[in-house]
Amino acid sequence: MLARHALPDPEALAAAVAARDRAALARSLNLLDDKRPQARRAASRFLATLPGERLNTAGHLIGITGPPGAGKSSLTSALIEVWRRRQLAVGILAVDPSSPLSGGALLGDRLRMLAHDQGGSNVFIRSLACRGEFGGLSAEVWPMSLAMLAAFDIVLIETVGVGQKEIDISKMSDTTCFVAQPASGDSIQFLKAGIMEVPHILVVNKEDMGAAARKTLTELRTTLKKQIDPDGWQVPALSVSATTGSGIEKLADVIDSHRRWLTEHQLLATRRKRFQGEWILKRLREEFGRFGIEQLGGEPLLFESLTQRQGSPFDLYDSLRDQFLANWKRTT
Repeated sequence: MLARHALPDPEALAAAVAARDRAALARSLNLLDDKRPQARRAASRFLATLPGERLNTAGHLIGITGPPGAGKSSLTSALIEVWRRRQLAVGILAVDPSSPLSGGALLGDRLRMLAHDQGGSNVFIRSLACRGEFGGLSAEVWPMSLAMLAAFDIVLIETVGVGQKEIDISKMSDTTCFVAQPASGDSIQFLKAGIMEVPHILVVNKEDMGAAARKTLTELRTTLKKQIDPDGWQVPALSVSATTGSGIEKLADVIDSHRRWLTEHQLLATRRKRFQGEWILKRLREEFGRFGIEQLGGEPLLFESLTQRQGSPFDLYDSLRDQFLANWKRTT
């Protein structure tokens, strides 16, 4: 029984993950998902031991989001084929709705993606539940993304179907792709309702539907007219068909061009530090509310401080948590 629950050595695990050992990567993701206190301490050491240069500036962290039925899984599968042909190593975190009975992920059409995930390939796919978390992503996604960035050229997070406020993916990916469904007014409404600030690339899937797909693409381009994201990137809109493969190569090129743009403008490392700060702030907000954030100096100051600090997100979170609890005990 004890052997079954024995924890891996964090330093050895980090070295094996950086060497792209599939078994080690699976163990690391299990460790990051383990809520036991001793597992949390081991996970913190594991994250702190991962190569910092890879976490800050290497790889490409991509988010795929959009309304239910837009074909996000099919599009992800088609992109995997392109990246494999380009000799890129790909890690996928596929976030599913939680089962109301077990709390686990509902795989659904993830099964067709799993065909890529073979022992001898450069593709690794992990399906995990969102566990009902507002924002469309579970708390484990960011730490797991770090583990996968240490091992892969491409790390893609596919969210559950997005709602008008479920935009956390934009705070966790270098490049966010919004996938629209032809002949669905929902996509346009999502964009008009504020999600316009989320994507770096807009994609109309199912262009084989013909006129309906062309109409949706025109609507998106009209909505996007003169739209530039806060960093200065001109957001493109294009159409593809995951079924026929049409436009997938071009989409992969555009995704890559956005990463190059981030590198040229020296924004990649800055964005990833912001992602970590956002993740920690959200965890603190969920546990202690607005009052707790104010006790730690207020959100702007706290966020600025977090973007300047290096280290495991677990260590940084625990440090601030301990600071709040110590202050609370002194004043009560």
